[in-house]
Formats: sequence, structure tokens, C-alpha cells
Amino acid sequence: MKSTFFPITFLCLYIYIYIYIYIYMYSPFHSQPSVPNSSMAPTQLLVPLFLLSSLIMLSGAYSATFTFTNKCSYQVWPGILSNAGTPQLPTTGFALQPGESNTIPVPTSWSGRLWGRTLCTQDANTGKFTCLTGDCGSSTIQCSGNGAAPPATLAEFTLNGADGLDFYDVSLVDGYNLPMLIEPQGGTGGNCTMTGCGASLNNACPSELKVMDSENGESVACKSACDAFGDPQYCCSGAYANPNTCKASSYSEFFKNACPRAYSYAYDDGTSTFTCAGANYAITFCPSPSSTSLKSANGQYPEAVEVSAGTHRTSPYLIGGAITILAANWRLWQLFF
Repeated sequence: MKSTFFPITFLCLYIYIYIYIYIYMYSPFHSQPSVPNSSMAPTQLLVPLFLLSSLIMLSGAYSATFTFTNKCSYQVWPGILSNAGTPQLPTTGFALQPGESNTIPVPTSWSGRLWGRTLCTQDANTGKFTCLTGDCGSSTIQCSGNGAAPPATLAEFTLNGADGLDFYDVSLVDGYNLPMLIEPQGGTGGNCTMTGCGASLNNACPSELKVMDSENGESVACKSACDAFGDPQYCCSGAYANPNTCKASSYSEFFKNACPRAYSYAYDDGTSTFTCAGANYAITFCPSPSSTSLKSANGQYPEAVEVSAGTHRTSPYLIGGAITILAANWRLWQLFF
């Protein structure tokens, strides 16, 4: 379950108490306390400080985790974009080999989107990093505040929103590039339903929406009708910028029929947004063994594979904070004893 503490508050309180004790004990403007057991004051004050330190370290700097798992038989490069005014995550992009997992800590009240980039390469001369699908245009593996170029399958989150609930969905409004599921783990409120799109759609995609790999003529992604044609009726813009005038099209129905719980167009809210509370989230690429249209290193277009035991990476911020607090405690001990 997610912690309800916000540890920065505790850290500020800890620093305040530390400064107060130091000034009280050593400032020339203060006389030493004259109570008989004044020699015990430092020890008495250190006890709550140690308890507070433990609380800080146990509560952690984050409220939830996202665990990315790549069950595809090809490499995927997840990208992360935090919404404006939202705390940033420790990373905005990384690589996942087939069968690999990576756990990312997530701040309280975070909102943003996640996606998988595919068919990525790095230029040997310039070092420029680009992806054929889901590219974020940063020229590096880190997306650094850039979003995914459509088409891309998106996972969208708002944590600790209305009534303390997390809101999440998988969206195909910007098109599709690979299967992806969201699974809440350990939730205590809301419906906590698994959602996403586990189907492989690149080959089945209508020909007018397909994104082709020019090197071999294979379909590697599926555009939305808005991206393909720019028509306001598909983009839910202009006169169609409300749920009364913007309706499902034959193209959005293609996505909806294949992935009933995913967003297929902008106003597809009723069957596509889910809630949970107190959960961590598993984001899985290629969640079920199904044929895909992405090639592996040997040039074939393989099927998804079973995932091996994952890896868990502890936040460097949490480790650094713990070391800082322990060092401060040691300094206090040296001052008073």
C-alpha cells in the first residue's frame, strides 16, 4: 500500500530541530540550562530525532511504484513524460531487454504518461538516438520532458486525484505501436481493474493507417484516423470538440473492438478510465504470447516470450537521503558525547 506521508516535511522538521539544538547548546547568546538533569537533555532530544530519522527512511520519498516488464521478444525503450507542475520521476527513459523488469518510484500526486519505444538505434557517428515508433525527439535515451510522437500506445496516470483515487487508462487515441497492459497491485479502493490493449494490431491495421518500415515493408505501428487524415470529426476538434458531436468512427471502432478497455477516441471515457487507491502498478509490454510485427536482431518478426525474474532498482534519492540523515545523526552524537 502507498504511504500517506510526505517525507520532505519530516526532513525539513529534522533539519529545523538539528539547527535548534546546535544554537541552543553552543550559541553565546544562550546560557546553559540550570536544571539538575540538564546533562541528560542532549540524550533526551536525540531519541525523538532517531525515531524521526527512522520514520523518514521507512516512509520513503515516493508513494507508489511503476514496474515495467518487457515480455516482448525484442527490446523496448520505455519513455516517461510528467505533466506540468508534477514532480519528476528519477528517469524519463531507459532500455528493457526481453524478459527484463525495472521498478521506478513515483511521487505523491504524480500525473503523466508512459509508453514504449521500438526499433531504436544510435548513430555511430553523431550519437543521436532515434526510434521508429514512439520517438520522443530528444536524441538521447532520456526523453527529458518530450512526449511520444504518434502513433504510440500510451498509459496515462493521475495519482491521488479526486477522493484520493488514482485514475489510469491505456489510450489508443494517438494510435498504437505495441501491446501494453496496466495492472494495479495491492489496491484498497476503486475498481482496481486491469486495463490495456493486449492485442497485436500492426498487421491487422487498416492499410490507410499503417506505418511501414521502409527497409522491409512491414507494418510497425497503426495511426489514429486523426493523425492519418487530420479531419476534425476524427480529432474531436473545432465543431466536434464536445462529446455530443464527436462520436466513434469506423476507425476508432477498429481499436475498440480489438481492445474494449482502451481509449479509442477522445470522448471514450465510459469504458476506458479506471480507478484504484493505495496501489502499485505493473506496466507490461506484450503481456500475452501473441504474434507481433516487430523484428528481432535476426530480422524475423517473433512472438512474445515469457518474462524471467525481474530486477528492482532502489531510488538513488532514497539512498542518498538515508545516508545524509545517518551522517547528521553521527554528527549530533559527536557534538554531545
